[in-house]
Amino acid sequence: MSKVLIIGAGGVGRVVTYKCAQHPEVFSEIMLASRTVSKCEVIAKDAMRDTGHTSIQTAAIDAENVPELVALIRSFQPKLVIHVALPYQDLTIMDACLETGVHYMDTANYEPKDEAKFEYSWQWAYQDRFKEKGILALLGCGFDPGVTSIFTARAAKHHFDEIHYLDIVDCNGGDHGKAFATNFNPEINIREITQNGRYWENGKWVETKPFEIKQSLNYPNIGARNSYVLYHEELESLVKNYPTIKRARFWMTFGDEYLTHLRVIQNIGMAGIAPVIYQGQEIIPLQFLKEVLPDPGDLGENYVGETSIGCRIRGLKDGKERTYYIWNNCKHQTAYDETGTQGVSYTTGVPAMTGAMMILNGQWSGKGVFNVEEFNPDPFLEKLGEHGLPWEEEFDINLEVD
Repeated sequence: MSKVLIIGAGGVGRVVTYKCAQHPEVFSEIMLASRTVSKCEVIAKDAMRDTGHTSIQTAAIDAENVPELVALIRSFQPKLVIHVALPYQDLTIMDACLETGVHYMDTANYEPKDEAKFEYSWQWAYQDRFKEKGILALLGCGFDPGVTSIFTARAAKHHFDEIHYLDIVDCNGGDHGKAFATNFNPEINIREITQNGRYWENGKWVETKPFEIKQSLNYPNIGARNSYVLYHEELESLVKNYPTIKRARFWMTFGDEYLTHLRVIQNIGMAGIAPVIYQGQEIIPLQFLKEVLPDPGDLGENYVGETSIGCRIRGLKDGKERTYYIWNNCKHQTAYDETGTQGVSYTTGVPAMTGAMMILNGQWSGKGVFNVEEFNPDPFLEKLGEHGLPWEEEFDINLEVD
């Protein structure tokens, strides 16, 4: 039984709180903290009502203020901090964990506010300090990154001697009924998909223009969807940890209407991250846009359809080529009925709680900074289905990707 501090009260924070509260034998005391404590209070009240957990506290915190974080951690004394707020805040929370000697985990890697660039180098640079402190930092334990990396680890452990081609495929086949909305934080989402893409091939990164590479792929229970190559952070750690990979790509589906709205947003300058002066005040256009777009946490009630995320892998086993597809489908309505959030938040929050459980139970352990694929995938995947995200796999099939 352990105390855990969850930082972030968006859709993912709600799911993580609910899922932790369902397991009081592991998460005996929970604190949910955010800049807006009223959001925390709503989530805590709902989670205690729906799960029966009796110890969920709340707190206000500026996650970019290390002294504030240190004071809160020392006051509550958690064994683990689960960071599901903004990726801008990864480093300040890691600093606070170092100062207090508390384990750290997140679901997305660091990116600076002033540049649409995300990579693991900033967090990997903490390796020696976490190792010397004797604590663990677990990076990218959502779905992608997270489960997709653990799917790859399962493939490498059980089904391949060498992985040669890895394609991570992410489809949201749902409909929320809005003209335009993002499924997680709009600021982060739009920054992520409008920057140049890249993929790994023959030992180097190949850069692409946004949405330059397109292919129609079929997804279980959903059918054919236009899929586009983007850059996603788990590619960076996977090609490092599995050096036999010749090519690694990340694909995501987008509808034509979504892309039309996105082009308009870019063309009129609302995707900008450089400050502009409006009525004597400095504002960031994309941050303003975030305030007028639908809150991803409010999309769940009328969301229909499902997500499908997985890995399509080709490589060698016993000298013979084989293919492998492993995936999860998650229904938006099922996620909403359980936690009050849509499927994209659910598929991120459930793995975060499961990874936290692995750390607190001692099934994943170490000193230093780790990506999830560096740990044993078996106990995690054994629990993932029990926690609401069952997965399936097929062998020696047509993967469709070139």
